[in-house]
Formats: sequence, C-alpha cells, structure tokens
Amino acid sequence: MAKVSATEDLQPRTIDVGDDNHDKQSSDGVRLKKELSLFNGVAIIVGVIVGSGIFVSPSLALKYAGSKGMALIVWVLSGFLSMIGALCYAELGTMIPKSGGDYAYIGEAYGPLPAFLYLWVALFILVPTGNAITALTFAQNILQPLWPACEPPTVAVSLIAAVVTCFLTVINCYNVKWVTRVQDTFTAAKILALLVTFFASLWYLFSGHTENLENMMEGTITKPGEIAIAFYSGLFSYSGWNYLNFVTEELKEPYRNLPRAICISMPVVTLVYALTNVAYFAVLTNAEIRASEAVAVTFSEKILGAVSWIMPLFVALCTFGSLNGAIYASSRLFFVGARNGHLPMAISLIDVKRLTPVPSLIFMCLVTLVLLLFNNVESLIVYVTAVEALFTLCSVTGLLWMRYTRPQLPRPIRINLILPIVFLVVCTFLVVFSCFTHPVEVGIGIAFIALGVPLFCIFIMWKSKPFWMQNACNSFNLACSKMFLCLPEDSKEL
Repeated sequence: MAKVSATEDLQPRTIDVGDDNHDKQSSDGVRLKKELSLFNGVAIIVGVIVGSGIFVSPSLALKYAGSKGMALIVWVLSGFLSMIGALCYAELGTMIPKSGGDYAYIGEAYGPLPAFLYLWVALFILVPTGNAITALTFAQNILQPLWPACEPPTVAVSLIAAVVTCFLTVINCYNVKWVTRVQDTFTAAKILALLVTFFASLWYLFSGHTENLENMMEGTITKPGEIAIAFYSGLFSYSGWNYLNFVTEELKEPYRNLPRAICISMPVVTLVYALTNVAYFAVLTNAEIRASEAVAVTFSEKILGAVSWIMPLFVALCTFGSLNGAIYASSRLFFVGARNGHLPMAISLIDVKRLTPVPSLIFMCLVTLVLLLFNNVESLIVYVTAVEALFTLCSVTGLLWMRYTRPQLPRPIRINLILPIVFLVVCTFLVVFSCFTHPVEVGIGIAFIALGVPLFCIFIMWKSKPFWMQNACNSFNLACSKMFLCLPEDSKEL
C-alpha cells in the first residue's frame, strides 16, 4: 500500500497553494515557462563561455603551444571550431526542440544507453567540475586584494567558492527573471572588463613597449600530443557554447532565436578572446605568463599600478556571471534526464509556486560542493575537456546519422555537410593524441563512462526490482515533493 500511495501522491495535478498560484496552475499547469528572449539567449551563451577560462587557460595554452604566435593561432582556431560545433548544434536544436542538449540528441540518434552514459558523466564530471573551477577562480580573485603578497589561504578560497555556489543556487531556485537579470548585467560587465584589458595594452604598446611581440613564433612546439592539449586549454575557455540547447523548451521562438543567438555570440566571444590574448602577450613575457596561475592579475600588477586591484574584481565579475548561467542551464539537463526516467524522479519535480526545478538545482549544488575539495586546475581541464569532446563527437556523429536514417525530420536549419565532417576530424584528433600526453586523465574519464553501463542495466533496464527498492525510491520521491513543495511536470502540451 505504501508504494501505491506514494506513486499516486506524485501524479501531476493542480493543487491549491494560494489564489494567485491556483489560477496560474489551473490554466498553465505545473511546467517550466518560456521566458528567455533572444537577448537572454545571447547573454547565457556569452555569459557562460566568458568565465574562468580566459583567466586560467592562457598560461596552459602557451605552455603546450611553445610560442605566443602558436598560442594565438590555437585561440582563434578554437573559436572557429566552437563556432562550427555551435552551428551543428543549431541544426540539432531546431530539429529536436527539446531541453537537455547532448542528452536529447544522443538519445534520439542512438537510444537510451548512450544518452544515459552522457547524463551519468555530466552529472558527476562535466557540469560540477566546470562549476567548481569557476567558483574557485571567483574566490581566488575576490580574496587576492586581501593577500597581495601571497596566495589566499586554501580554506578561505574553498569557503568563499562554496558560499557563492549556494547563493546562486538560491537565486536560481527562487525566480527565473532574477537569473536572467543577473546574467544580462554580468555579461555586459565582463565584456567591458576584457575591453579595458585590451585598451590598456594598446596604451602600453604606444608607449614604445613592443619587445614582447617580437619573434612571436620562436619556440613553437609541433608535437601532435602537445598541440592537442593546447587546444584543450583553448576549447575549455570556449566551453558553454551548447548551454542554450539545454534550455530550448524555455526559449521564446526557439526555431528563430536559437540559431540567431549562436551566430551573434560566438563571433563576439572569439574576437574578445583574441584581443584579450594579444593584450596579455603585448605586456607580459613568455616566462611571466607560464609562471602565472592568474594571468589577468599578473597583467594588472604590471600595467595598472596602484589600481591593479580592479582586475581581480573584474575576474570575479566574469566568473560570477559564468557560474550563474551554468547553474541555470545545466540544472535543466538533469531535470530532463529525470523526467525521462534516467535519474530519480525527485530531480524532475518543479516548485509549484515559482515553477523552477528546485530539487535538480539543489542536487547539482551538493555535487559541486564536494568537488570544491579538489584544486588541480590543469588536470581538471584535461579531464573535463577530453570527456566532453568525446560526447560532442557523438552528438555531431548523430547529426550525420539522422541525416541518413531520419531524413523526414523537419530541419529549419540545414548546414553544409563539410562543417560536421571537419568538426569530427578535429575532435577525433584531439581525443586520440591527448591519450599520449595525459593518459591517466583520459583513462579515468573513459573508465568512468564505462562504469555507467552496469548502472544502466541495474537501475533502468531491470524492470522487476525488489519491492524494498521500489518502496525506498517512492518514499524518497514523496519526501522531496513534500520538503520542497514540488510536483512532476504537467505532461500536457509536451
């Protein structure tokens, strides 16, 4: 009887939670609302991309590229590669207008097992690790002015990172409008910060300091494995170009606004990144960049003098906005996965008052807090980018596969076949050659993917689960529903 009542109590329905909410739910049901405009979409993409990467990765890209000239080429080509990938995802997103991004596309192309494996890896590696890196970068830079002569204490950095993660999770739980306002504001602020960096370097150059831009190709490394890791560093800084695909169901006029947002945001980010790297290279020597864990801070100390404290503040603004956008978009991925039965039902519940996926947001916050205990940024970047490149490869391969197997699907956007083929070749090169330089990180990522197979067999394919397991799951789902005042999404119109 416990099993039956728990299941019945979680059926989608309208409940009385006050007159205003009752009227709203009577007409609209319990579901996420379409509240994202084109400008909000651009702000999400730019806001998520421009985060910790541009302040952490320049030293890693230069380390593996060998020269400033080659590093700049890597940054520009990483932008073009991300643009090609984003155009592929524009076709996928308008052909399959579902939230969830890669999870939805891999599932449509290859079935539930590959989709579950992506969700499994995203849940414990891709999303929380990226969020942890961003939160740690925010904390390091917000505390740096208080410890100008040394590194801030590790405990303080971890604590501030945890606080900002929890704070942004609360905002995301409370109101989507607040999230988009924060995102729009901080996106504008971070673009302004990077432009200030560029114009400060121009002043430095016009003062006669051109020595750092001479012999820019000297020391170039041509080993394929090293170049692959250099691209990983660049691509990590561009990661997030597919985040708008996670929230397609909340985007107004997705067939029109999804490709527009991609085509506006990616050239802007590539240009801003190229100018920012030129600024770093003009002011700092190779040795200074390689030795720096925060290139932007080293840059400001050399060129801004007494007001150098402003750069850590700018970096904090950038990472704050990036973390906000990542929390908003990625929570929808896990919400969709749970809605499809690949995660506990509790994660698919929606707050009946605010219509936000509160359990999904809280669960992701908890996983991120655990990963804040690890702070080897270089290994984390290789670890994340290698696994992400593998699944991006699967999504784009799925685009080509569905061109053949499902030609009848409507395709408001149909890109030239050369673009996904180029993308596939480059991603394959990166994944294969990175195995030779960082075999441990790549091996751990692949092993973690493989671990998802038995979990899929036990929790998804095994239908006749023991009664105690089903009862425990139903009791947990019901407890979460009561604790957070949440219900499953109304399936009508989905």
